[in-house]
Amino acid sequence: MPVIDYRGTEIECERGEVLRDALLAAGETPHNGGSKLLNCRGHATCGTCAVSVEGEVSDPDSRERRRLSAPPHDADSGVRLACQTRVLGDVTVTKHPGFWGQHVDDAETAAGGDQSPE
Repeated sequence: MPVIDYRGTEIECERGEVLRDALLAAGETPHNGGSKLLNCRGHATCGTCAVSVEGEVSDPDSRERRRLSAPPHDADSGVRLACQTRVLGDVTVTKHPGFWGQHVDDAETAAGGDQSPE
């Protein structure tokens, strides 16, 4: 059973489970600030569940790539949408600062789990 390491918490999930679903089921969230309420509920349209993922996960599909290529995201940032990412093995997930989690370069702040919307 894969393990998700998220903000110091280890979460077990089924292989192939959607990352967003596994986080929410464990009482965690892939959202910052107001995006906890204002999000697309997993339809890959808002981009607020963007996270960095290290480990074995599914490849991005065309919907995910399309959303991550539009502002405020940058297609080269390496983030994934938690709502479209399937966990295939043990992973480490990082949520970056900003309403959409788009501030990938703010590593020091991200380590603290910034929850303020921007």
